[in-house]
This record gives sequence, structure tokens and C-alpha cells, in this order.
Amino acid sequence: MCIEQGTQKKALFQALQELRDDGKIEGRLFDWAQALRVLGNQGAHFSEESVSREDAADALSLAEALLNYIYVFTAKYEEFQNRRQSSAN
Repeated sequence: MCIEQGTQKKALFQALQELRDDGKIEGRLFDWAQALRVLGNQGAHFSEESVSREDAADALSLAEALLNYIYVFTAKYEEFQNRRQSSAN
């Protein structure tokens, strides 16, 4: 998703920062995405901390929210703005 949105950064942390800085995601989604990134690292690498079922469910909820924000909410908002501009002309 980060690459598809035009980020130039390869590291996920930096790519998410770029999306936030470019206004493509808002601050709470960025914060939640950072938490998901940490959980992903925790689950992908051997560590003494395990990922709980609740954390995994939260990670899935975040992924859905992030994708919804990028692809659904943004498209609906742009449609609304275009419609408002057309009716003003």
C-alpha cells in the first residue's frame, strides 16, 4: 500500500511517516500503524514476548481501517469535493 501510494522510502516506519507527512493518513492511523509494525516485528522475529490473540485481532482491525481510509474514505471524500465544486460552478 505504501509503494502504491507513492512513498519513496523502503523502511516501513519511514514510508508510513511519509504517508502521514503527505496527508494521506492522519495521526491516529499513523500511531496505530506504528504499533502494528512493532507487533509484526515481534511476531516475525524470535522474541520472548508473544503476540496475543487480542493483539492479532487489533492488528487486523488496523489493517482494515488503514486500507478503508486510503481507498474508500479518500475516494468518497474526493467525489464529494468534486460534486460540490461542480455545483458551485
